[in-house]
Amino acid sequence: MQSLKGLIGGLGLALMVAVGSALAGTAPAAGAGTLEWRSKENTVNADFENWRLRRLLEIISARTRWQVYVEPGVDRTISARFHGLTTNEALTRLLGSLNFALVSDKGQTARLYIFQTTRQTATDLIAAPPETASRGKAIPNELIVKLKPGAKESADELAKRLGAKITGRLDGLHAYRLQFDDAAAAQAAQNALAGDAGVGSVEPNYSVSPPVQPEQLSGAGMPAFNLKPSTDGSQIVVGLVDTAVQTQGTPLKDFLLPSLSVVSDAAAPPADQLTHGTSMAETMLNALSQASTTAGSTPVRILPVDVYGGADTTTTFQIAQGIQAAVNGGATIVNLSLGGSGDSPLLHDLITTASNQGIVFLAAAGNQPVTTPTYPAAYPEVIPVTATLPDGSIASYANRGSFVTDGAPGTSIVPFNGQAYLVVGTSVSTANGSALTAYLAATGGKSGSALDAQARQLLALKPGATAP
Repeated sequence: MQSLKGLIGGLGLALMVAVGSALAGTAPAAGAGTLEWRSKENTVNADFENWRLRRLLEIISARTRWQVYVEPGVDRTISARFHGLTTNEALTRLLGSLNFALVSDKGQTARLYIFQTTRQTATDLIAAPPETASRGKAIPNELIVKLKPGAKESADELAKRLGAKITGRLDGLHAYRLQFDDAAAAQAAQNALAGDAGVGSVEPNYSVSPPVQPEQLSGAGMPAFNLKPSTDGSQIVVGLVDTAVQTQGTPLKDFLLPSLSVVSDAAAPPADQLTHGTSMAETMLNALSQASTTAGSTPVRILPVDVYGGADTTTTFQIAQGIQAAVNGGATIVNLSLGGSGDSPLLHDLITTASNQGIVFLAAAGNQPVTTPTYPAAYPEVIPVTATLPDGSIASYANRGSFVTDGAPGTSIVPFNGQAYLVVGTSVSTANGSALTAYLAATGGKSGSALDAQARQLLALKPGATAP
């Protein structure tokens, strides 16, 4: 494999060859304001000042899900105030003297080209993840109860006494997911457990929304993949706690360990739709491939742990189960390309314990330009990864809170069944960060706290990059 410098360069540059200069441009401005894009009503409202063109185009991409391309080198500062304009009128007002073309072919994602001369010169892809609803809501009628070691009452006895059903177990941690008939029963149980000497903690179980799904990319080539699994028996295991991972139609088969799932009734992933977990695994391997020679090999193996099972959401309890399964399965690096606003003491305790045992954690900072914490990324034992541009600044859509200390590129192109897919967001940044960490472990021999410290140093944001 190439030098460490080669991988760092790969994460910042070579990894993005397939995207062209998609992330080129200056840092987004901090001007406040709003842009409402109501596609169904074909109306656009704007009220903002001093936005850089890139920031505007990222927001348009996020709101419309168009693939937006701009002529390299084109940049300007834009201010706008209007209400109720049509899409065409809004683009004309927003882009001023720039030319644009909105192309919508049947069965394909619409494409917006912005250029000064001809449409063919608009080759830089502006990518942004779709905006998501607020996360971290407590699941109604559920509690997570952690018993103290040596508690006289077993979990089953406690559940029976409270009139609850145990729907999840972490017996090694004495933690249990309890479901009640209604809110009144859950509240009564919480009150009863407050003074129970055998109970260590009681907390809500938070929902965590599904990560951003990959989308087909029109007219894009796929990155070269020249990586092979090493055959000397050595392994660096990265636990991928995510949605299910596919092998059909991907180059992953030889790099995956047998998949695990914490969802008892999980269905097989669809054969015709790329999953987020698959795209994260491919992103990791693509980063390693970019750092390797033509005959490069790697001892890195990915251990997929499904915590969604095809459902729309997962929970903090299931994420805890997934982490425990990954650690028990031999993972020394755990990739958490997910997160929410719910702070779970159980999840934090589990991560702290595993970190003290030498496990390195990386988690997504979140795809909203806010400063509020995202968990588990905000836990100090976790390397929090946000999305960065080649100049080291934070992407306009990404979290830039005080807890965010590290970053990596947030765009990836991966293959599935012969089709290129675009994946954008801090989940991609986390996968790229995990690839770097695994590379360090494979080539430098470091592990545990030494590996954690080295990865943090190499992924560290530039001074001033966290400014809103």
